[in-house]
Amino acid sequence: MPATVIFGISNCDTVKKARTWLDKHNIDYQFHDFRRDGLTEKQIKQWLQKVELDLLLNKRSRTWRELSDCDKSNVSESKAIKLMLKQPSLIKRPVLVNGKEVTIGFDPKRYQSLFS
Repeated sequence: MPATVIFGISNCDTVKKARTWLDKHNIDYQFHDFRRDGLTEKQIKQWLQKVELDLLLNKRSRTWRELSDCDKSNVSESKAIKLMLKQPSLIKRPVLVNGKEVTIGFDPKRYQSLFS
């Protein structure tokens, strides 16, 4: 199993860009589709040990805007995890796990520094 796993949704443009970058640079990785392959509370908690909740929870998404006001108010970590498990598209994509490093979103310069 590759040391690098990229989590996301296969039809997400940003995930496609990240995967294209990894392919172009011959980086061995595994792709994990949130919707098809699922997610666990343990995975999200592991990410949150490395990144801030505000970075992982995509409050700019259409899915977030469509949530009820009740769901969007007083968002604790545990409430956010429940929401992300129920609706994985609330997670900012892609989530790149490279060893112990967790990177959210796609930035070619960041990827370059990770894999150089």
